[in-house]
Amino acid sequence: MPSTGVMGKVRRVLARCLATAASVLVLSAVNAVAQEAVLEFPIRPFNVDVMLRQQTFAPDDREIGVQLGITALRYSNVEVRTIYQYFSIHSQEFKTDQHSVFLNPRWNNFIDILDFPTHKPISRLIRHALFGPLEDRAVPYIGALAGGVLPGPGNRAPGHLIGAQVGVRFPVAQSLSVDISVQYSQYGVDFRGEAGQAQQWVFLTGVRF
Repeated sequence: MPSTGVMGKVRRVLARCLATAASVLVLSAVNAVAQEAVLEFPIRPFNVDVMLRQQTFAPDDREIGVQLGITALRYSNVEVRTIYQYFSIHSQEFKTDQHSVFLNPRWNNFIDILDFPTHKPISRLIRHALFGPLEDRAVPYIGALAGGVLPGPGNRAPGHLIGAQVGVRFPVAQSLSVDISVQYSQYGVDFRGEAGQAQQWVFLTGVRF
């Protein structure tokens, strides 16, 4: 009987040890997943960009503008920015201001999806061809644009704005990056009393901090 009681205690101790070990493994796995991809609401980094624009309708011309934004949320390589964009156009004939607010979801390092074959990944070849000695620092991205613009068609309500972008970010110091991108968008706008659909290409360069 005493030996049976000792064996029972040993089994209980072993069972507790196994349960503890299993709990530690589960928590470690959860922590590892959490470290790889955590939904964040960081607000930072901020971005400030200057823009050179070529557009059609309202008017067919080139202008300079400014774009300000914050990072609203981030999950792994996906981030969503909130952007305010301003253009002011001056000439001898007219003056007009254009305000846009839109969301800008981005997929960072999208090239890395081509991380195969193992001995010579396609993503590495593309990075080397595009960025040369900066291939390990560059953060290429693609994104979408969705929001509104004032003045809208008929000058009554905001017009829609949709588009896409491609660009690259280069970290240059702690908490500071240079961002270069090209955006295409289409939006409804009112220009000198005439409603229409404008299409624009925008080249942006700026900093994130």
